[in-house]
Amino acid sequence: MFDNLFAKGKIGTMEIKNRIVFTAMGNALANPDGTVSQKDIHFYSARAKGGVGLIITECTVVDERGKGNTRQICVYDDKFIPGLKALADEIHKYDAKIVAQIYHPGRQGISALNGNLPMPAPSKIECKVVRQPVEEMTIEQIEDMIDKFINAAVRVKKAGIDGVEIHAAHGYLVNQFLSPYTNKRTDKYGGSLENRMRFLEEIILGIREKCGKDYPLLVRLSVDEFLGLVGLPEEGLHLEESIKIAQRLEALGVDALDISCGIYETMNVAWEPISFEQGWKIYLAETIKKAVNIPVIAVSVIRDPEYADQLIKEGKIDFAGSARQHFADPEWANKAKEGRTNEIRKCISCLYCMETLMKADLTGIPCQCAINIQAGREDELSSFKEDGEGKIVAIIGAGPAGLEAARVLALRRYKPIVFEKSDKIGGMLQLGCKPPKKEKIKWLIDYLKSQVERLGIEIRYNCAPTIETLKSLNPYAIFIAHGSKPLIPQTIAGIESKNVLTIEDILSGKMILKNKKVAVVGSGLTGLETAHYLAENNNDVSIFEMADEIGPGAYFQNLIDVLNHLKAFNVKLYPKRKLVKIDENIAIFENTETKAQEEYEFDYIVLSLGRVSNKEYVEEIKSNFDKVFVLGDAKEIGTIRNAMESGFLTAYNL
Repeated sequence: MFDNLFAKGKIGTMEIKNRIVFTAMGNALANPDGTVSQKDIHFYSARAKGGVGLIITECTVVDERGKGNTRQICVYDDKFIPGLKALADEIHKYDAKIVAQIYHPGRQGISALNGNLPMPAPSKIECKVVRQPVEEMTIEQIEDMIDKFINAAVRVKKAGIDGVEIHAAHGYLVNQFLSPYTNKRTDKYGGSLENRMRFLEEIILGIREKCGKDYPLLVRLSVDEFLGLVGLPEEGLHLEESIKIAQRLEALGVDALDISCGIYETMNVAWEPISFEQGWKIYLAETIKKAVNIPVIAVSVIRDPEYADQLIKEGKIDFAGSARQHFADPEWANKAKEGRTNEIRKCISCLYCMETLMKADLTGIPCQCAINIQAGREDELSSFKEDGEGKIVAIIGAGPAGLEAARVLALRRYKPIVFEKSDKIGGMLQLGCKPPKKEKIKWLIDYLKSQVERLGIEIRYNCAPTIETLKSLNPYAIFIAHGSKPLIPQTIAGIESKNVLTIEDILSGKMILKNKKVAVVGSGLTGLETAHYLAENNNDVSIFEMADEIGPGAYFQNLIDVLNHLKAFNVKLYPKRKLVKIDENIAIFENTETKAQEEYEFDYIVLSLGRVSNKEYVEEIKSNFDKVFVLGDAKEIGTIRNAMESGFLTAYNL
């Protein structure tokens, strides 16, 4: 099965057992001093054990003034070699290869992490995302930085790492030299393409001199910076010029190209939100592959083994790369090889990993996955005690919290019995997958369903159990995971009017609105996505938000994505508006800035004001049973991650 995906591959002198690559992603797991941690080793070895052929580490730090976060693997000193060697030795136990990616963030770095000094860059051009002070590098500083990259590669080789990848993508320092958007120099390191490539060329030549021509050397490229998305279509790197870069890199002896796109200003094409389809940017790698004779690694929201296999078969790519998919399911490769594709936990592109990584320095919590609670905690949560002895655990609710709990309990040899009041599993996920571009949410439902079937978990549909029903089971424990209900503030006059609906009314199909004038009150992501759903059905939609800005609390990449879709439908946005009264078709809002009341006329008003935990039966159940645990939204309103984590950990620790 998947003969192309599991065919042996080769990058320079490095033989790889298959064409599956776990591409670089930050995880914030390193020790605070930059050494490889035991958490790092468990994290990467889980992917090696899961069948990946090649692992590329997170971007490792070549300069003490070049950290991206406080817990990042460093390679700027010999003291880091032992940890790298321990990591390589562990990966090799599983017949996998490992390459270290080396980088400097340049203008995209954070000054506070780097001595509160300006970040070095080819030109004094601040990044519009991180907005940190920048200094233009002198020739002496450039030469010193080139040496740092070269010396980092030497250390990587000494550690027994199988190869090195220069990170020349995603807007980091090497990319900054390549791009005319960030490189405005007039000396030998700027201007023409030849000059803009000089920084990278000198790094490559130095690595070849110090590490030898046979040491595998890869380069990651952003072959299109997509600056047209931010109103600068003529700026930056485009595919046509990147073809020339790729050909020059091949001539310099680079062994493989790892193709990506985007920089921080166009972050959504580099680390895609949920709306981007599988394979949307394969054309970039395919174009580069046609222009060179060295292997090409491609990333492009690759989730399905069938799709990856087809890409290789058609000669569009040589290696199928993904970071987030292997983060979500480290067993992806093994499951594909064994024909267990229905058991794959597909990454839903929710960007929770990016959100947590961005906050890691503030929270002290490493990168997390919304749907794989073990990710980053492999050292703690890698094995399940099989001590359930067939004891019954009743679970009320078949949403993500309840089903994840049931899965873990079944692995621990308990006997979970799930009660679901509706005729289907998934809970709020069933509504979450209904808005446009949110179909990937159904992948999580499909995964949970596959686990229910594989583990033989009993689900009693259309059933809300009574106390007597529960007592008849003589359960060892009861998990209450029956979710939440919409928050409908009764203090607002007219809130019970017939033309006032909830997002459930809309997304469930209970109310089908077309060609109507609709107000959506509340602009969390759920409200925005519901507005998108309504707009796509030819409704004239306006969104009202009490906070100062639309999308309070939403992760910025997801917010940018959905706002772009709403803009295409001319959805109107009204921040600083608090709903105070509904009088038939008139919605009255208070402008929180001016305190003036404003009246708007609508056919329907859709409330997206948050949710409250469903407390029904909780106290009654607690008074009748000893071991009662409340999970997910039933305990506290949260995200998919909160629900999955609640289910996993409660079952794991029972």
